[in-house]
Amino acid sequence: MGSRQFTGSPEDADLMRADSLAREIFSDVANKWAFLIIEFLGERTLRFSELRNQVEGISHKMLTQNLRMLERNGLVERKVYPTVPPRVEYSLTEPGRALRATIDGMCGWTSRYLDQIEASRRRFDA
Repeated sequence: MGSRQFTGSPEDADLMRADSLAREIFSDVANKWAFLIIEFLGERTLRFSELRNQVEGISHKMLTQNLRMLERNGLVERKVYPTVPPRVEYSLTEPGRALRATIDGMCGWTSRYLDQIEASRRRFDA
């Protein structure tokens, strides 16, 4: 599916429709790397290497792809400083900070129910 443009129609926001722009955006941001990037950026501004060190296990390529996607969706701001070598910093935009509140809730949910989920997995796998 190619990227769609917002037309202002109710169909754009309808998650029930396979071709809705809302579903495309949801698909973009509902992945573990995007969640972790948003969580670790928080209220801070980080350079690429600092962010990569924070998000353990992410490859250079995946971090780059996710940062570009988050920037495209207006959730992350990228600021380039004209130095040698170039210094690039990333921070959350207002919509990114609003999404972080939801991600914080999911992180809290995970912490709260981790033991129960782990026990359920053990029972299921037995």
